[in-house]
Amino acid sequence: MLKHLDSCTPLCNGLLPSFGNLISMFWRFRIASGHLGWASALLLCILSSSVRGQAESEDPNVLFEPREYSDGQGAVLKYRLLKPANFSETRAYPLVIFLHGAGERGDDNEAQLKHGLKEFCRATRREAYPCYVLAPQCPKEQKWADVDWSKTPVEHPPQISQVLRLTMAVVDAMLDDAAINKNRVYITGLSMGGYGTWDAMTRRPELFAAAVPICGGGDPHTAPMIEHIPIACYHGDADRVVPIENSRAMIEALKECGATPRFIEYPDVGHDSWSRTYADDELFKWMFAQRRQPQ
Repeated sequence: MLKHLDSCTPLCNGLLPSFGNLISMFWRFRIASGHLGWASALLLCILSSSVRGQAESEDPNVLFEPREYSDGQGAVLKYRLLKPANFSETRAYPLVIFLHGAGERGDDNEAQLKHGLKEFCRATRREAYPCYVLAPQCPKEQKWADVDWSKTPVEHPPQISQVLRLTMAVVDAMLDDAAINKNRVYITGLSMGGYGTWDAMTRRPELFAAAVPICGGGDPHTAPMIEHIPIACYHGDADRVVPIENSRAMIEALKECGATPRFIEYPDVGHDSWSRTYADDELFKWMFAQRRQPQ
C-alpha cells in the first residue's frame, strides 16, 4: 500500500486552506474575539512576511517543497514539488516530471535542484506556464534507467528501475489527488535523467503529452512504442560523457516509424547542453502547447 509521508502539507493546493487564507482566518478571529495582543500582531507579521517572501522568490530551494513517498514496503523516495503560481481551485494544471543527472544523486533532497529547475522558478515563466513540477531525487548507486552507460546503442532491461517505479507511483497519486490536467503530463531530464526520460516513455507510453530528453540515450528497439509522443531531443555534438550517437540512434529509429521528433544538435558543445536548453523560451512554448492524443 502506498503511503504519503508528508502529512503536514496537502498533496495539492485546495485540499486545505492556503497559508494566506489561514492568516486571514486567524486575523478575523482575533478581531471578532477582541484578542489583539502584541504576540498575535507579531505572529501575523511573521506569517505575512513569509508568504510574501515565498511569492516573490525565484529560488528553487524556497519554492520547491520537500516531501517523501513510501511504497509501504520500506522503499522511500525523496522529492521536491513546485506548485502552480496563483493557484485556482477551478483549474487543472500541467505536471512536469524532472529527472536530474548522476552528479545530483543522494539523500539530501536538495542536490536535484542544482541544474535546470531555476528556469521553472522564474516569475515570468510561472505566470505564463503555471504548473506542478515534480523533482524526485535518485539515491546514490541507483539509476533512473538500469542501462549500461558505456554501451551504444542503449538496451533497456525488462524491468523498470526501483527509483523510477517510485517516481511513477508519486505521479499516479498526484493524478488521483491533485488538480492535474491528465492530458498535459510532460517529462524531461538531463544526462542520467535523459536516459530516464527515454526509459519512462516506454514504461508508460500512454501517459505523456511530450518529452524532452537532454544528452541521454534510449533503446532504438522501443521506438514503435513511443512514436506517437511529441519529443524534443537536445545534445551537444562535442559531448564526451554521453555520446551523441545515443540520441541520433533514437531519432533515426523514430523517423523510421514515421514520427517527426525535434532534434537539436549544439555544435561544439560538450556535456552541458541543458543550460541553454532550459533557458530557451521556445522550449517552454513548445512543450506546454502539447496535449496528449487519444490512442
